[in-house]
This record gives sequence, C-alpha cells and structure tokens, in this order.
Amino acid sequence: MDEEMRDEVESVLETLRPTLMADGGNVELIGIDDGVVKLRMVGACSSCSSSAMTLKMGIERALKKAIPMVRCIEAVDG
Repeated sequence: MDEEMRDEVESVLETLRPTLMADGGNVELIGIDDGVVKLRMVGACSSCSSSAMTLKMGIERALKKAIPMVRCIEAVDG
C-alpha cells in the first residue's frame, strides 16, 4: 500500500473520528488497493443500521474530496 496515500487517508479519518466516537463508534483503515479504501466500522458503528450511509455519504465523500486518487470505499466485516 502506498504509504503516502495511507497517511493522507488516516489524516482525513482523524478529522471524522470525533463525530463517530461521540456515537460510541470508530473506523479502522484496513488497506488501500488501487484507489479502493477498505475500512472497518467498530464499536457502536459496527452494528448501526446507518453505518452504510455513514460510509458512503460521510466518509467516502470526505476522502474523495481530500484525496482525488480515492475511487471508492469498501466496508470490511470483522
């Protein structure tokens, strides 16, 4: 995984984490493969019915805006 892109993704995730943590959850970067960012929702976010919407509308939008090389995000279970 490109270390520079990983650092950029982590930086964006850090700005989003306080909001997720306020609801008892968090997000974990699993990997990046050809512009596809693989994330795992943890804590309350792992079982929340809105987590798919949070990923697509919140996290994916923020990542794509900050890092044009991000094509999409994928949720990873467990």
